[in-house]
Amino acid sequence: MAIASISIIILLLILAGGILLQIFLSKRESRWPGLILPFLFFGYSLLMVFSLAVYDGMSSWDIFAMLVSTFLLSNIPTLIYLGIYFACREKYKRKKELGKMNIQDLE
Repeated sequence: MAIASISIIILLLILAGGILLQIFLSKRESRWPGLILPFLFFGYSLLMVFSLAVYDGMSSWDIFAMLVSTFLLSNIPTLIYLGIYFACREKYKRKKELGKMNIQDLE
């Protein structure tokens, strides 16, 4: 019981660290650092799809369903990190435009 709770705590700390890292990278002036984690997780999802095993008794529909479900489920972190990225970039863009308007008002 204690080992399971420690594992869950460690997993939650890793997830929180990943989210905080994504927020930090997304708020950078350059837009490219915020795309590192989504690209890594997308590459991982492709690796998962290409590493699937297909057996002789599987129909083409079974293979297709397995490929699509694996691709969609393994891209959940990619979508989460992209959502964080676009939310942070929107705030950054709005703040930058507000700064430009303030400079124009001072002139």
